[in-house]
Amino acid sequence: MNREFPKKEVLVTGSNGQLGQCIAKIKGDYPELNFYFANSTALDITNSNQIQSLFKEKSFDFVINCAAYTNVEQAEKEPDKAFLINAQGVKNLAEICKEYKTTLFHISTDYVFDGKKGSPYTEEDKPNPINVYGASKLAGERYIQETLDTYFILRTSWLYSEFGHNFFKTILKKSKTEEKLTIVTSETGTPTNANDLAKFILHSITINTDNYGIYHYSNEGEATWYDFAKEILRLSGKLEVIKLEKTDNYPTFAQRPKYSVLDKLKAKQNFIVSLLEWKSSLYNLINDYKK
Repeated sequence: MNREFPKKEVLVTGSNGQLGQCIAKIKGDYPELNFYFANSTALDITNSNQIQSLFKEKSFDFVINCAAYTNVEQAEKEPDKAFLINAQGVKNLAEICKEYKTTLFHISTDYVFDGKKGSPYTEEDKPNPINVYGASKLAGERYIQETLDTYFILRTSWLYSEFGHNFFKTILKKSKTEEKLTIVTSETGTPTNANDLAKFILHSITINTDNYGIYHYSNEGEATWYDFAKEILRLSGKLEVIKLEKTDNYPTFAQRPKYSVLDKLKAKQNFIVSLLEWKSSLYNLINDYKK
């Protein structure tokens, strides 16, 4: 006689963003999980009463918080909004997760660092954000740490996918209409396929680990935005037809860390995973994109 174990209930906030859509795409691969997807209209994390109402109605074992204010440039112009979503909204979620004994997976960023270290950042390195976006995300992290014991904060970098607005899709779009692209070389990080992050999160839930805390997760290797653009164009067959130029001085409103590569050793050891090199993961996505 086969015993059926109850499914774990998983709430995905901000499900209309690229990571939320990547999770939805693979939900069928995890029959032991039951998902409730809430976009920003259905669940506003800045409204604690709304979160409380949902938790009274449904029981969740896990929350994957994909809700975030991610426009780095615009955050400089509307810091209150960035902090409302990335800090106060996260605090609201953390408090309700504590009340209902729910484990929180929260997505943070490499931009909590100032980029001055010059070698990959570990979880023990001291954050020092240099823009409003990074500061708001760090405030959210600290609210979680002050409130919860059962949490996973996942810092990631340069997320892209076939969904939403991101550098990958922008370069592909511009390659259809532009003859020349000028891309910055002054920042180094790691492009990360949001599909890989989605798989990592769901893998983490299914293995029943209680190694809570802060983790770094990205693809392997490092690149400048120019390197990333060049590889997108090469793999999509557009490199020969577009003039790609470098610049080390692209004016932006927000300061950005010059070097924000993340060290992933802790995640690899605790979750027993191997991470794809960024070019390999990009190749996989572009192959899927062509189909």
